[in-house]
Amino acid sequence: MAQHDHSHVASSQKALMLEMKSLQEQPVEGFKITLVDEADMYNWEVAIFGPPNTHYEGGYFKARIKFPIDYPYSPPAFRFLTKMWHPNIYEEVQF
Repeated sequence: MAQHDHSHVASSQKALMLEMKSLQEQPVEGFKITLVDEADMYNWEVAIFGPPNTHYEGGYFKARIKFPIDYPYSPPAFRFLTKMWHPNIYEEVQF
């Protein structure tokens, strides 16, 4: 692996580890974040619990976040695994 690529991996893994640690220490209400595979910091599984007093109240929605090697300089990809209707969510979008 080239030195440039190695530095991207090291810095992105460090950034993701810090973000995961922060989310574990100070969880966001209605969300749970875990790693898809403990050996892969770049793939996260998200559980979203429908907020009270909304059409999604009582709902449980699963999603995946895939982070690029050059994160945080490039954005992650986000995909819902749970089927739902929402005007801004498209089923055909894949990673």
